[in-house]
Amino acid sequence: MKEWHVRSVFNIWCKLKKVALIVLIVLILDQTLKFWIKLNMFIGQEYNIFGHWFIIHFTENEGMAFGMKLGGDWGKLALSLLRIVAVGLIGYYLYTLTRRKVKQGVIIGISLIFAGALGNILDSAFYGLIFSESTYYQMATLFPDGGGYTSFLHGKVVDMLYFPIIDMTLPNWIPIWGGENFQFFRPVFNLADSAITCGVLWLLLFHRNFFSDNKQN
Repeated sequence: MKEWHVRSVFNIWCKLKKVALIVLIVLILDQTLKFWIKLNMFIGQEYNIFGHWFIIHFTENEGMAFGMKLGGDWGKLALSLLRIVAVGLIGYYLYTLTRRKVKQGVIIGISLIFAGALGNILDSAFYGLIFSESTYYQMATLFPDGGGYTSFLHGKVVDMLYFPIIDMTLPNWIPIWGGENFQFFRPVFNLADSAITCGVLWLLLFHRNFFSDNKQN
């Protein structure tokens, strides 16, 4: 019995270390890139990495996904608090999984989702306190003398990854949309968003049975 208990604790410890490593790697990469963007680029400035297919384009998301907003300052505060609650729930669920016999792939997928969500919360919570505002003609500074550009939980999320793989004018013979510009993929996002997307796709593609098994139990 004692040997089984030691082995169980060791397995949990190994899973927790894997979670911590994934979260740490995602946060370091995400925050390092965001810091560089904030301190070295203007809003709207961009660099072509692979022709017109992959562009580093600096923009900031003031609220929800794809630049949508939610009810001004109070809406922004509510959204930030909702994100914190969601991350707390994901973190707790992830911790409970490390104590169960689940596949490593499930833990990896949810760890990516947790890390990505946490990365964007750091922007909302602290960037308004430690950075001056980025504009179309002025780069931000770190720890400005007059303080940051906004208060706690009201910061903007930094986005920069832009993949307009298809950018074309639709033929005139197409009903309704003929002659209009069509672009895929239009949204600008960041590494934290990528981690969330990869985590979700990883679970859907390779571990759908985990969720069906949970429903049956």
